Amino acid sequence: MNTKKILIEKIKQKGGWVNAHAHLDRAYTLTSKNFKYSYLPLKKKWYLVDEIKRLATENDIYMRMEKALEYFLLQGTQALCTFIDVDDIIEDKALNAAKKLKNNYGNDIHICFANQVLKGVLDKNSKYWFDKSIEFVDIIGGLPAKDYGKEDQHLDILLRTAKKYGKIVHVHVDQFNTSEEKETEKLAKKTIEHGMEGKVVAIHSISLAAHSRAYRYEIYQLMKKANLMVISCPIAWIDHTRSERLTPSHNSITPVDEMLPEGILVAFGTDNICDIYKPFSDGNMWIELRVMLEACHYYDIDNLVKIATVNGLKVLGLQEKIN
Repeated sequence: MNTKKILIEKIKQKGGWVNAHAHLDRAYTLTSKNFKYSYLPLKKKWYLVDEIKRLATENDIYMRMEKALEYFLLQGTQALCTFIDVDDIIEDKALNAAKKLKNNYGNDIHICFANQVLKGVLDKNSKYWFDKSIEFVDIIGGLPAKDYGKEDQHLDILLRTAKKYGKIVHVHVDQFNTSEEKETEKLAKKTIEHGMEGKVVAIHSISLAAHSRAYRYEIYQLMKKANLMVISCPIAWIDHTRSERLTPSHNSITPVDEMLPEGILVAFGTDNICDIYKPFSDGNMWIELRVMLEACHYYDIDNLVKIATVNGLKVLGLQEKIN
């Protein structure tokens, strides 16, 4: 029984891969000079990419986005979502490159864009660039950890904006694999508070696995109530460093094997490609799915096909447009 062949053939029958989360504007920015940054913690990398963004031209950004997109097309990808940086460092360079990419490739692949608010959304400059990107992007992006201590206000701005413009929301949450993080819980509660059930997606949610079983299953029920969907990016987090914290034994990956039986919709994505975040990641969709299924010990072929295809369309709001 050739399980890989069966799985990939079923994915083709469903129209091809759906990469629900990427950062193509930063793809292929790894150099011999900045490679050393790959070892540093995530929060430091949030600032270290400023140099890359400041020096890049609009054409530089377009060329690397195009290179990554061509690779996904070669793999038979039918749809893709990429976050693009919008802040006072990169200004509108990534936005303009994204517009050009959509014009040139919009007939070849369904491309969705989300705004990456790497500077948060609360201070004046950050809010200006957040607002400037709203009309163009298909999805409102969020990173509440960037406005640490004011996560509620961050989420309120995202959800109010999305509701006003009729857009869905994708939020990076629970990225640090610790039981101190409870961002998925906060996002689910805010989703219900704003009446945005079924229109909000949690990206990563790996810290859920660091909590007790009782807490995890309590949050799964809350997520179902909020109709909160999830995107897992396995390779992005499998490299999480060891710590001396005492937690339940777990992998540093979204607990897909627990979420699916609880009725939570899960899609997946590649996240970063060949940059200081993920220096060896090349955007291979099969490897991404393989890491997920092995790390989660999850071998249900039909559900894996859904994760790779129709679930991705749902989290991107594309299911009705394509089907």
